Amino acid sequence: MKKTLQRGFTLIELLVVIAIIGILAAVVIGSLNDARDNANDASAKTSTNNIRNAAEIYYSENGFTYGLNDATMAADGTMTNVTDSGTNAPGVCANAPIVKLMQAANAQANGTGICAANDESYGVQVTLRSGKFFCVDSSGFAGEIGATRIVADATAGNNVTTCQ
Repeated sequence: MKKTLQRGFTLIELLVVIAIIGILAAVVIGSLNDARDNANDASAKTSTNNIRNAAEIYYSENGFTYGLNDATMAADGTMTNVTDSGTNAPGVCANAPIVKLMQAANAQANGTGICAANDESYGVQVTLRSGKFFCVDSSGFAGEIGATRIVADATAGNNVTTCQ
């Protein structure tokens, strides 16, 4: 009888295959992290865009005023520095649907959301994971901006409510 020698892979061949798989995995994982950040930014933008619709509903249901108030969304989702002039409804920034949308945007974004309003206008911005800001305001603007624009100032009349 003739014996045939069965041969397997050498150790070097196995190590080369494992190294190639490791390199491919590193490339894929890096791409997935970028995709995850982009998805979080898109979700924050969607929630912030929906604030515009909720603010217009608030405006039409509350005597055609946005109310004088401002608020800052903390990293844990709580609203702080909510102020009110006392002459209007609680204000668009303290409106429950808008607070929920700001919490959703803030959960996906990187930092705090800011909402500022006066009787005639409002502005909302969130800091995206990319480091840019996404802003919507009562003039209809919705888009990324390079630097923070919305200022929530508890002093009446000092709120900055426009993105541009």
